[in-house]
Amino acid sequence: MGFIMDPLYWAVSAILLGWHWLFERVEFLSDGWVWVLAISGLTVTIRALLIPLFVKQIKSSRNMQLLQPQIKELQKKYGHDRQRLAEEQMKLWKETGTNPFASCLPLLLQMPIFFALFNVINNAAKGRALGLLDAGDAESLKNAMFLGGRIADTFINSAHVETKIIAMVMVIAMCVTQFVTQRQLMSKNMPPDALTGPYAQQQKMLLYILPVVFAVSGVAFPIGVLIYWTVSNLWTMGQQFYVIRRNPAPGTPAFHAKQVRDAKHGRAVQEDPLEELEHPHPKPQSRQQPRNQSRNQRKKKGGK
Repeated sequence: MGFIMDPLYWAVSAILLGWHWLFERVEFLSDGWVWVLAISGLTVTIRALLIPLFVKQIKSSRNMQLLQPQIKELQKKYGHDRQRLAEEQMKLWKETGTNPFASCLPLLLQMPIFFALFNVINNAAKGRALGLLDAGDAESLKNAMFLGGRIADTFINSAHVETKIIAMVMVIAMCVTQFVTQRQLMSKNMPPDALTGPYAQQQKMLLYILPVVFAVSGVAFPIGVLIYWTVSNLWTMGQQFYVIRRNPAPGTPAFHAKQVRDAKHGRAVQEDPLEELEHPHPKPQSRQQPRNQSRNQRKKKGGK
């Protein structure tokens, strides 16, 4: 695992030290706040680098929702044959350039970075330097205080009451931001059809289960790692709010809310493509023009 994780340790520690060097120049900041801001800077850097993947995730999510009527038709047609249904769905996704797993990419790519930061801080707490940190950096990180708690300590390994309180507050903040972010997505940017069925029930279960998982595991994370994850959740929440407001998915409450705002401010109102697919407007029938009639034909018609 060393040949995989070592480059991550170097990358994470390099970004961390870069931000630390920058905030260290601010005279009124204590050493603890310098490390907190450096960890926040690391978070912002990583999330900024993941923006292209987030854009892909949004596009894929929109495509998935636009394809829902076609997916339903495939389910009606091949519902009795799971293998054929899966093949037809894969074919449809390939033809439309849709990746149903794109929504997982930002989270999956963050996890190795998350664990790399965990190991960097955890080793510093034990007096060991990892990555590009030297012994002085490790000692500074080990003793850094944030609101009375040690950044490198966890809830379960600390005997300091202040550290336990700060750690528990950060665990709660991490869980709440995780829940609110997912809830925001489900309540505003998912069409009604996507909120029913087995997949939707699975999503709703994860909505409530994931915060519990984070709460249980969070007591073993150093405060610095909890800061990283909470700042990352706040970034996701803000980024998601911006995208949902400016470019909502079709057939969702957010899309209809944008239509209302556009109409109110005199802007062009975009039609909902999902509504058009599910309830196409009937084409107006062309009015049949009367044929040209001769004078004798008109006389005969008038005499009847």
